[in-house]
Amino acid sequence: MTVTATDSGSATGSTVEEPTPAAVGRTSALAVLVAGVLGLASALTLTIERIELLINPDYIPSCSINPVLSCGSVMITPQASLFGFPNPLIGIVAFTVVVVTGVLALAKVQLPRWYWAGLAAGTLLGAVFVHWLIFQSLYRIGALCPYCMVVWAVTIPLLVVVTSLAVRPQMSGNPVLRTLHTWRWSLVALWFTAVLLLILERFWTYWSTLI
Repeated sequence: MTVTATDSGSATGSTVEEPTPAAVGRTSALAVLVAGVLGLASALTLTIERIELLINPDYIPSCSINPVLSCGSVMITPQASLFGFPNPLIGIVAFTVVVVTGVLALAKVQLPRWYWAGLAAGTLLGAVFVHWLIFQSLYRIGALCPYCMVVWAVTIPLLVVVTSLAVRPQMSGNPVLRTLHTWRWSLVALWFTAVLLLILERFWTYWSTLI
């Protein structure tokens, strides 16, 4: 879309190009919404469980299933409140934004490209945080939080979708971006496989007792 502005002291006008909104397909919009809903539900549940644990130290969270899958063991660690407050509060804010974005995209509201770029940057920070939490859970805490794992699982696909929307204008002229876009879901599958293998290896002593 172009806007023509005419200076009163000049006979010629100048044109200013407005940013073209990013076109979002229904599948991408639905993926953003589903990721947001799952992440928000997990963050809300973790927050409620944390409150229950504060009220009653003997409370057993619903996600404490066995010695490995144990939210209670994770919640009481310093890593669970990295910034001085429970980590799920960050998730509530972040995934609320994602849910609203998904709803707007499904409603065909065209959001500017800078918005998708900002969301991609925020999701990238979230992915970095998630990988730090994965390392801490596996090799420092020694326990897994199922609801946290849901957040892990939705963050990477969400990053792929929103980044694809953000860089789409540059994709045609950049072979690296085109290649990454072509193989994006294969890379996501490799990520899931790698994390699963790390979990199996780290807790194999326990898993082997269940066979």
